[in-house]
Amino acid sequence: MNSRQMTTRKSVAESKRWVIKIGSAMITNDGQGLNHEAIQSWVHQIAALRESGKEILLVSSGAVAEGMARLGWKLRPHALHELQAAAALGQMGLVQNFESCFKQHDIHTAQVLLTHEDLGNRQRYLNARSTLKTLLSLGAVPIINENDTVATDEIRFGDNDTLGALVSNLVEADTLILLTDQQGLYSEDPRFNKEAEFITESSAGNNALLGMAGGGSPLGQGGMRTKITAAQRAARSGANTVIASGAEPEILLKIARGETVGTLLTADKEPMSARKQWLANQLKIAGRLHLDAGASQAVQKSGVSLLAVGVNKVEGNFQRGEVVSCISSEGHEIARGLVNYDSKESRQLQGMTSEKFESILGYVDEAELIHRDNLVLL
Repeated sequence: MNSRQMTTRKSVAESKRWVIKIGSAMITNDGQGLNHEAIQSWVHQIAALRESGKEILLVSSGAVAEGMARLGWKLRPHALHELQAAAALGQMGLVQNFESCFKQHDIHTAQVLLTHEDLGNRQRYLNARSTLKTLLSLGAVPIINENDTVATDEIRFGDNDTLGALVSNLVEADTLILLTDQQGLYSEDPRFNKEAEFITESSAGNNALLGMAGGGSPLGQGGMRTKITAAQRAARSGANTVIASGAEPEILLKIARGETVGTLLTADKEPMSARKQWLANQLKIAGRLHLDAGASQAVQKSGVSLLAVGVNKVEGNFQRGEVVSCISSEGHEIARGLVNYDSKESRQLQGMTSEKFESILGYVDEAELIHRDNLVLL
């Protein structure tokens, strides 16, 4: 381990606020039912981490998988109502198990169920942030899961790696730990290529990482790809991410000692402001604005507001104040922001200078489609 790696591992070890996400396969012993022994071990380690002064938030997958085990289902169902029923059944077992284990260490736990919609609404986002920080100040361990019983598309396409990253942003965590059934990230899938190289450390923003990632397990919705994307999201608030095997003995304590375990993905850029993190992490994009080459360069290089004259195409149906994506002339998403005009008005204004707004619409609200204060670069 070189000096830089020693420094980054040490900074992770010394960091105070951790978000720990445990995957479905680990929690439920590959779908056979709750892995009580493993849960006991993780809770014991978390209790030791708290004794050392760390604040811990736990993101627990496994509600659907545990519900499937209780119902005797071998394959993950596709029908939404069956997934939601399994999640409701399984969540009871998860909460009971964690509560009883933490109680042995005189630690209070709090169940927090969120949807991506909760974190997409600014007021609910701030309320969730306040609640979680209050729970930490009271010495409790929040146990967070996606509210699968009321979620719709989230239960099909969502994953708790993403939720863990968003929680990291929400509470300004220092470190995100993703415990999985793999040792970490490899250059190729080690199940199919025994020559695959293990990645000890990399920047979270290294685009080559996504090409190395495989798919998820049949029980959960995540995979290495979602973990890399989660690390990139977590990095927006300055959090480093460790991807490691939840089956390795004392894995959390080893990370806390600065040992070289798992894959460390570092946050190398300056953290975004809280508001811009919220904008960047929006999972529901209401529409897309396609920019010409001049506008693409101005937004990326100069950090200016987006003017209608630089937009050549508007996609989607959106209202004023919703989050839209800005697509460069090369077809890449370069920014997101809160739009000042709805989709119908935006189509009328595209390619026009602000002086013409009143003659086109009969009024003028703002001189730009997206003000720079409501625009975040990706």
